[in-house]
Amino acid sequence: MKYAAFLGCTIPVRSQNYELSARRICELFGLELVDIPEFSCCGFPVQSTDIHTANAMAILQLSYAEERGLDILSLCSACTATLAEANEKFNHDEQVREETLSYLEPLGRTYKGTVRVRHLARVLVEDVGLEAIKAKVTHPLEGLVVPSHYGCHYLKPSEAHDHFDDPEDAHTLDNIVKALGATPLDYLTKFKCCGGALLPFDETLALKMSGRKLDELQERNADAMVLFCPFCSVMYDDNQRKIGEMNSKEYNLPVLYLPQLMGLAMGLDPKADLGLNMNRVKTKGLLEKLGLAQAKAAKDES
Repeated sequence: MKYAAFLGCTIPVRSQNYELSARRICELFGLELVDIPEFSCCGFPVQSTDIHTANAMAILQLSYAEERGLDILSLCSACTATLAEANEKFNHDEQVREETLSYLEPLGRTYKGTVRVRHLARVLVEDVGLEAIKAKVTHPLEGLVVPSHYGCHYLKPSEAHDHFDDPEDAHTLDNIVKALGATPLDYLTKFKCCGGALLPFDETLALKMSGRKLDELQERNADAMVLFCPFCSVMYDDNQRKIGEMNSKEYNLPVLYLPQLMGLAMGLDPKADLGLNMNRVKTKGLLEKLGLAQAKAAKDES
């Protein structure tokens, strides 16, 4: 199974721990990631001001994957949604298709609409499968309560994602958490936005939105949060201390990317393979709950 790896703009700069752990998990399951040097921005930042240019930017990326005969595996939820939505419009709206191709023509590029765009989590569910994931577990995460944060872009718009999961009652991430031996959690703010889109404009409101979820998860005695969006991680991991200061609280809730959580259950090295030393909220306490061997490996982090 070979895919074009689409990292987007944020992950190489702010989420190297996500990329590192994702590559190791993909290796573990025989998912070959091909890096395409021409890949650039998916077009998401331009959508609200110029949807035509945004579509062209997205289709340009797809053309590079199509040229190599590869489907795209994306780590970023916003990138996945942007590329998949542009692809869906391109294939079902003749006006969008003609307009987009006119943008690509001066660049000497074209696109036929043959590429599938899927998030890493979806590829793991569809192409690897929960049973294969269970079979790789060597250190079950038993006793850990790990709520999932789905974010806004993983499943929306539904048409662009083939109605893969229910955006109002998603379960795919929870199912992976169960396969790893941990206990998922249903909670009131489960499908609420992290507030990241507001951060550049109203930091206080954005942090309050994230704080609501952290408050609830603290009350529910969660051991860690799992997610798969780099900007959601910016809110809940990078800004967790700032949210705590604003709310006069100390959360200390580890925030793990999905492949980091999977790697812990599969015996990978917390630092070398999963980059847990790059997480803002320290994970030493979490690793101690998983056994002495992993707690010892965490000493390099502290």
